[in-house]
Amino acid sequence: MSGTKNENTEEQILNAAKNVFQSKGMDGARMQEIANEAGINKAMLHYYYRSKQLLFEAVFKNAFSLLAPQLNAVLNDDSSIEEKVRNFSSNYISFIEKHPYLPNFIIQELNRNPDFMLKMKENNGFPNLEKFKKQVALEVKNGTIKNVNAAQLFINILALNVFPFIAKPLIQGLIAVEEDGFQKLIEDRKTEVADFIINSIKK
Repeated sequence: MSGTKNENTEEQILNAAKNVFQSKGMDGARMQEIANEAGINKAMLHYYYRSKQLLFEAVFKNAFSLLAPQLNAVLNDDSSIEEKVRNFSSNYISFIEKHPYLPNFIIQELNRNPDFMLKMKENNGFPNLEKFKKQVALEVKNGTIKNVNAAQLFINILALNVFPFIAKPLIQGLIAVEEDGFQKLIEDRKTEVADFIINSIKK
């Protein structure tokens, strides 16, 4: 076996692992199944990733690295709170439409292993709320928005945008919509969520 790892093979492995972890979770996934999905043998898989845990961490970090910039954008750019809410709702929903596995995958595995987030927080790109908190406090002081708690506001922004993707089957059942209707609902939420939040905090 060559001593040099091939980027294409590694990407193939990560894509295969993502599919298996997404459908079976960390505990239900098997290295042989991932190797089969990637079209390689198990020895080759172990050459790239010595254990299922290391492979899972690589997949999780890759998934979170796709989401983190979306969170950082709403927290750290120089736009107003209202602009942040509108941009986040539109950009986040568009992003998740292209990566629909992400919310469930991340939440499922954080519930399984909450300590893993402590590792993630050590990364430079991990979202930071400090600038957002200061901006909310300033806009409250200036009378632009009501006296709101910045952490609660961010949770509301995140929750209202994330929940429909996590609870898709439940929502489809409760409001009796098929796939086309659900996609229309999601498109509408790009503005519905922003309007709802902005109207709730505007003076």
